[in-house]
Amino acid sequence: VQLQASGGGLVQAGGSLRLSCASSGRAFNTYAMAWFRQAPGKEPEFVAGISARRGTTFYADSAKGRFTISRDNAENTVYLQMNSLKPEDTATYICAASQDVLATRAARYDYWGQGTQVTVSS
Repeated sequence: VQLQASGGGLVQAGGSLRLSCASSGRAFNTYAMAWFRQAPGKEPEFVAGISARRGTTFYADSAKGRFTISRDNAENTVYLQMNSLKPEDTATYICAASQDVLATRAARYDYWGQGTQVTVSS
């Protein structure tokens, strides 16, 4: 499974971005998908996840009410709509796939994309 994230950029505080993560592997609909973010010198932080078949979603407290994760299994793509962005959201956003159930721990994910940079200016 190869994951390709895109959609990052520079945005002012209060603005929005939509990230996409396209998968080249088969059986995309059997993988739980998640977005993590990583700031320089820090460990990856779980942002949002979506289960494989039912599309159950789960968010970090920092993302609740502002971010929405969704998936299009026909297009092998997962999205992260980010609204009301804050400077503290600045990080590299990385998508990940798990053959297991939806989880918040990075160690539970089997495949990782290369990340897309999100920078929020104040």
